[in-house]
Amino acid sequence: MNALAQAAARGPTEAGRAPVQDPTQYLTFMLSGEVYAIGILSIKEIIEYGRLTSVPMMPATIRGVINLRGAVVPVMDLAVRFGKPANEVSKRTCIVIVELANGDEKQVVGIVVDSVNAVQEIAAADIEPPPGFGTAISNDFVFGMGKVNGKFVILLNTQQVLAIDGLAAADATDATRPLATH
Repeated sequence: MNALAQAAARGPTEAGRAPVQDPTQYLTFMLSGEVYAIGILSIKEIIEYGRLTSVPMMPATIRGVINLRGAVVPVMDLAVRFGKPANEVSKRTCIVIVELANGDEKQVVGIVVDSVNAVQEIAAADIEPPPGFGTAISNDFVFGMGKVNGKFVILLNTQQVLAIDGLAAADATDATRPLATH
């Protein structure tokens, strides 16, 4: 539920004024030269990029799996998910472990990012809806555009971006579509 819908769901406050909303915290990170963010409530941890186990016949967006304290965790390459070439691994490359609600179950997915920046507080008033056109990634993937220090941060809709179901179909569609260029 987006921040504006949450405020509306709470209803009016005393004297009919709009409810005051606390800023929400987001983890900001770099990916292919752009700043993205994910709400920190869905982030379990951040780990150093390590050895991945490749699994045959996986969609191109899945780099492999890791062993996270005995659990098999798929690791998604966000650059590839967004239709860009895979980035080279550097000393700052890391894996952000994200937990998603999948019905009654929790699904844990790792995402490869170029580097992690910081945790930023972004107030609901500083979040604009995603643009209707002109972005290099699907609008389904974008929750909004957060304004931080006069610049925009792309706030990701983790449920859409990290949905493991349907990745093979998305890969087949992406194979026929030209890549976005900057």
